[in-house]
Amino acid sequence: MHQPWPLGNRQLSIGIIGMTEGNGHPYSWSAMFNNYNRTYMDQCPFPGIPAYLNKQPEHTIGIAGARITHVCCDKRSDAEDVARCSLIPHVVTQPQDMIGQVDAVICATDIGSEHVERCRPFMEADIPMFIDKPMVDNEDDLRTFIRWRDAGRHFISSSSMRYIKAMEPFYQNHYEIGKLMYICQPMCKKWETYGIHALEAIFPLLGEGFISIQNTGTYERNMVHITHQSGCDVHIPLSAGMYGAFGNSLLIGSSGSKVITDSDSYYSFKKQLDTFVCFLRTGKEPFPFSETVELMRLVIGGIISREQGGRQVLLSEIL
Repeated sequence: MHQPWPLGNRQLSIGIIGMTEGNGHPYSWSAMFNNYNRTYMDQCPFPGIPAYLNKQPEHTIGIAGARITHVCCDKRSDAEDVARCSLIPHVVTQPQDMIGQVDAVICATDIGSEHVERCRPFMEADIPMFIDKPMVDNEDDLRTFIRWRDAGRHFISSSSMRYIKAMEPFYQNHYEIGKLMYICQPMCKKWETYGIHALEAIFPLLGEGFISIQNTGTYERNMVHITHQSGCDVHIPLSAGMYGAFGNSLLIGSSGSKVITDSDSYYSFKKQLDTFVCFLRTGKEPFPFSETVELMRLVIGGIISREQGGRQVLLSEIL
């Protein structure tokens, strides 16, 4: 039996599944809902997480009427540690053990090729989900999520970079630099997992209408050029160890330019989670699903282009 949708104003019990190598979202995201044990969190395997959590005043932590109540990781020991750190009462051995116990599920892993199988039990049970970025990294999986969407399943996916505090004002108003003509949005790590961070940070500046993508780099050092119907060009240099790229954007317009820097990871993650809870309660998507589809086509196109020797790939070729 399908549960009512949207979920309304009742107390929400949310499950979280993770984690993948280098991705500690179950620790931090659960803490943003539940608060956390500072002594345990300071010893978690991701030192950046307590570094930004510990800066937050007590009153900024928590999301009214919603808690992470169940956690499952590929290794039970990881789930038990997340539960200790982030005050989660229930550790389950298999993700599907949450079904019937939670109102919604967060898939906190960032390997797009795994998301169809990780999400399938919950999609089939009609449990609403938030899916970490990127939702997918290949066309077959994108088709699957589109089918689920067409069948009435409820899910959203985004990068936290959509909610960069210093960038948000420019999404609605960048008139002081005139018509946007060029954006440089550097990023670190891998295109497959972190390219979406760069893409989603700049997507609201231009909106739908991306035409082509070309990746003339390598797996370790991607160099991506994207064109948009507005005439704006976008460059995304993305290299494995280029951590200084985070939170830095260059916007150049017809009459001015702007360098935007931001280091408030907590704000971005927390707003993303607040938005998910609002989606659960109201049924209103924070942005059209068509944007997620176009973003996934860009992720996929960047992989295809690189694997085909830097060929310019038209988005119209994908799906």
